[in-house]
Order: sequence, then structure tokens, then C-alpha cells
Amino acid sequence: PRRSLSASVLQGFQCIPASDLPAADILAFAQGLQNKTTELSGAQLSCLARLLAAKNLTADFGRYPPDLLLFFDLAEVRRGTCGAFYARASRGNLDLLPRGSARRTRLLRGALACLGVRSSRLRPEQLGSLGALVCDMEPETVTASDPGVLENLKLCPELTGAQQDALNAVLLRGGTVYGHPSGWDLRTLQSLGPLVLALNQTTLSLVAEAAREAFGRSIASAYGSQGRSQREKSLTLLRAFAAAAASSHPRLKRSTDSCPSVPITASTVSDPLLLIIYDTSEQFDLCLSKEVLKANLEPLLKQPLTTEYLRVMKKKLAQIYPSGIPEKQLKLFGPLSRQYTAEEISLWPVTSSDTLSALLNPSDGKWGARQVQQLLSRYLTLGGNLTGPLLQKIGGRNLCDLQEEQLQQISPEAIGTAGQLNISSCSQTKKDQLYKKAQEAFAGQAGATRVYYCRIWPYLGGAPAKDLKDLAKTGVAIDMDVDTFLALNPEELQKLSVVDVKNLLGENLPYLKEAENETSVMRWVKRQSQRDLDCTLGIGLQGGMEEPGPAGTATPPRPAASASITPRATAPVPTTLSTPIAINSLPTANASAGPHRAPTPSAISPTPPHSTPPRAYTAAPGAAGSPPATSTARPAPTTGSTAPYSIHQTATSNNVTL
Repeated sequence: PRRSLSASVLQGFQCIPASDLPAADILAFAQGLQNKTTELSGAQLSCLARLLAAKNLTADFGRYPPDLLLFFDLAEVRRGTCGAFYARASRGNLDLLPRGSARRTRLLRGALACLGVRSSRLRPEQLGSLGALVCDMEPETVTASDPGVLENLKLCPELTGAQQDALNAVLLRGGTVYGHPSGWDLRTLQSLGPLVLALNQTTLSLVAEAAREAFGRSIASAYGSQGRSQREKSLTLLRAFAAAAASSHPRLKRSTDSCPSVPITASTVSDPLLLIIYDTSEQFDLCLSKEVLKANLEPLLKQPLTTEYLRVMKKKLAQIYPSGIPEKQLKLFGPLSRQYTAEEISLWPVTSSDTLSALLNPSDGKWGARQVQQLLSRYLTLGGNLTGPLLQKIGGRNLCDLQEEQLQQISPEAIGTAGQLNISSCSQTKKDQLYKKAQEAFAGQAGATRVYYCRIWPYLGGAPAKDLKDLAKTGVAIDMDVDTFLALNPEELQKLSVVDVKNLLGENLPYLKEAENETSVMRWVKRQSQRDLDCTLGIGLQGGMEEPGPAGTATPPRPAASASITPRATAPVPTTLSTPIAINSLPTANASAGPHRAPTPSAISPTPPHSTPPRAYTAAPGAAGSPPATSTARPAPTTGSTAPYSIHQTATSNNVTL
């Protein structure tokens, strides 16, 4: 039966043949992403891009969202339409491609070649087409280009320290549409959008105090309705503005222990302007009594408190509870919990799963590795059990920080209800441990190969070669994606035969060619017969063992088979420039560093007779109860007057709005 393409089909990373999906459904889904706040990961977009290529649906790239274009085959971009293609792709979320990756670097180089850029000074019309691709250029380009480069920098997910310095240098020259910092007001600061996060103390100190205070109020008033990432940025801004204010005001002398203004009361702890009224941690300390803190801990912790304010609260709580913090209060700690050291956490009475779950809430900030390790250790020491829902909240990365003895305490039943955990950061020994537990958890589904594979695949990094061979011999195609294949135990991978690999990858076999420079793949190839590689795989892998010819001489190497059968109808846009352009964070030479091969945005020629193009795949649904793939999409720009300021600004229309 044919499948219909929906968001649920694209949850998870297992692939199914493109022939299982009607072209009309694929087209409708891809075009529908333009008008939805759909959350798709890079791996899912890559699958969707390959699916479009398999159905020859990539010619009219203007119908698809910019994020999807990031995964198209850049070598096939037509010269006549390359400007429009890169202008649209540059509006995508660059966070979907790792900084310094081969694909992200090729994207910038292709755009520069298409636009005919020959120097580090970018003109306004070039900046308009480059969009967020400017984010990967060196700081010298920022300072040398037209001041309009600031609008490009607003699209950057993150700026390097050197790029931030260059940004401030451009602003301090005063030749931008924002004018000199000494003349900025509240409206100017709001129009800077995300650039305010990059302002240094030199620039901020020139901004009028009234403008800084007004902007701080706008941040504080919006804090309560913000999501986690936005709150983190708000706190960063509040700290920067507090530092600027401190540099222009003499430090409060503690000649008295009395509050220099109005004491904080139960009726004022929820005031959105609390941090504006008590604008220094010293004043906050003097005006917050232990009685008010004890009775109003929860509403106080909903305020956008910076580290200095949280430390004041931590000090007072130590005075209130000299024998230790009660578990009832620990549940309310939220962001305050991150201020405690591993040694202090080792004394916490974390006995219930509810307390641990509350402390692990990701919206309250990130834990340090030693902190979370001690928190989980304390919970286990006091008799707690790590259930499936708790494992979901802990996450694979934190799970990998546990000791091997602690991992041993996790039951297979918990693994079975934990959903898909990313354990890629675990040591090989820990991967082996978790695989054995997962194997036991899903043993009852081993008879249904595809169902079993969908459950066990996150843990296959710990699978021995024997189990991998068993999966390959079931006679049921599992179509393992190449990323999962590369995550296998490198030593166990070497024990697989050519037939094993062919059966495991199935329809995804052509994409192994793109990973041929990965260390584990190169090692595996060298152990195989070149004849087997040619005759059994037929994807052009070279470097295998040559068999002796009839007269005892080595068999001449066979010509490489093409991994791409569909011919190219157009000449690719050059990717080399006559004059070098500085590009930030170039990757090391590795042909396999980029994502899988993606489709062409140009018209695809009809497939010639007697040839079969590689089939593309899209993500199949994960197991029931598995969490959806984490989105890396950025929020859409805030318009109108719904918020007093905006930190995120992006031109991508299909991203989630915070």
C-alpha cells in the first residue's frame, strides 16, 4: 500500500523507498512547508530533498522553503538562475548545516562565484543576494563592505568573537542607518534586533542611560511569555546592560544594612519591572528579606534573574535552611538549581521522580556535566529508579555522562519506553551496555524485522557484528541510512562482508559512495575484494584487494562505476574564484564531510532507456511513543507591536515563531 506523506512519516530517520509515495503527495507536502510552522530537522529535510529529486520535482525551486534548498545539489545549479537560487537559499536556517561543514562552505563559494564577487568589499546588490551566507565570511569583509552588511548579520544564528568586534567597529564609525551610538534611543535599540546581543561595553557605554533603561524594561516585561532560547538571550542582554549601568554609577556603599529604597514585599515579587526597580544585586540583597524569599520563592524565580541575583537568593536560602534544602523547595528551584556545585548537589534530598523531573526541566537552563552526573547519582543512591519518561528528560547526552555502574542500574523496561535516545556521545563501552539493554527490551519484536529495526536503531552503535549480520540475513529490507551505518562500532563494522553491507543499506547503498573517505569506510574497503566491491555493490568504491590474474599478475583495476546514473543536462556553476575570498571556518579536506547527495534545482533530463536512477528515501515513522525529532528551525520575525522588542530576525517563512 502506498503511504501518504505527512509530518508523522517524517518523524525519525529510517528511510523507505520513494516508490512508496505518490509524487503528488510529495510535492504538496514540500510546498505546504511554506505556510506552516513545521518542525523538520536537517536529516528530515535531506530525506525530503532526495525524495523530490527521485520524482524529478526540483526544477521550480521557488516553490519550496529556503531551508529545503540548503540540501539541493549545488553542482547542478544553472548559471542563468543561480542568482535567484542562492538569494532564496540564503534565507534558510544555516544552523541546519554545521559551521565549517563541506556543504555549508560550498554554498557560500557557489554564491560568490555566481554573483561574480572578486574582493572582500560587498556591494549592496551582492549583500541582498547573499543573505545569511555572509555569516560565514571573515570579519575583514564585514568592516570593508557596504554598511548594509548589518542587515545580513541580523540573520546569523551566531557570530564569532571576531565578527562581533567587526560589527561594533562598523557601528562606532557612525555611517550606518542607525547613526552613532551616542544618538540611539529606544526605537533604535529595538530596530537593531539581534545585533544588540553583539554590542560590547564600549558601544553600550555610549548609549544614553534613559534609552538603556527603557530597553531593559521592554525586555523584562516580555520575559514571562518567552520560550527557553529567547529567555537565555534576554538574560544575556540584561547582564550586558547591567554591566554598562554599573560602569556609569558608583558602587553602592554598604555602610548600612537597611534597604535604600522600598523593601520587596509579597505584592511586588511578581512585578515585571522588579529588576529595573532594584537594578543592582546589592540593592536586591538589602531589600529582599529572608521571610519574603521563603514564602515567595516560586514567583521570584519566574523573574528574569541574572546570575548575580540568583547568587543572592542562594546565599539567603543557606541561611534559611542551615541543615539543608528541603525536597519540597528543591522542586521549585528552576534556574536557581544551576548555581549549585556538584559537591552541594551531593547533599540534596532528591528521593522522588517528580523532584528529579522538575530539576531536569530544560527551560531552566543547561546543566554542567559534573552537576547532572551528581544529580542523577544522588537520586540513584537514595533508591530512585530511572524510568522511561525520566530517561527522555535526561536525554542521551546526559545519560552518557553517567558511570558504567550507574548505567547498569537502568532496566531494559525503561529503555523500552524511553523513545529514541541519541547516545552518539557515549563511550564505546557505554554504547555496548545500552545496546544489550535495548536488545532485551525489544526482543519480543525481533520476529518483525522492520518494526524491530525501528526500535533498536538508536542503539546499534553498540551492536556486535554477529547481530548486524543477523539483521542483514533476515531477507527483509531495513534500508539502514548511511549516518546509522557510520555510527556502528568501527571494529565490528570491519567484520561485515560486502553482501552484509549491501543487505543492510538496501536502497540507501548509493549514498555509501559519498562516505568513502570516512575512516571506518576506508578501512573496510581495504579488507574487501575489489571484484566483490565492483560486482556486488557497483557504486564505484575503489581501494579493495586485487585478486591475482591467470598468470599470477594483479588484475588491472576496473573503471569506477558511477554513483549517479541520471545525466546532467547543464554545466555546473564554477566553484572556484579568480580572486580568493575570505571564508570563515573552512573545514578540513574531507570529501565526505557534507550531507548526502541532494537534488538538482535545475531541470532534470529524462532518464535514458535501460537505466535505473537511485531511489530516494524519506523518514519513516519512529516507534510509537518516540519523541519527535528536535527542530533546529529558527523563529520567524516578530511583526507589528506584539512585543516591545525582537531578538530573532529571519526571512525564513516556515519556521516556528516563539
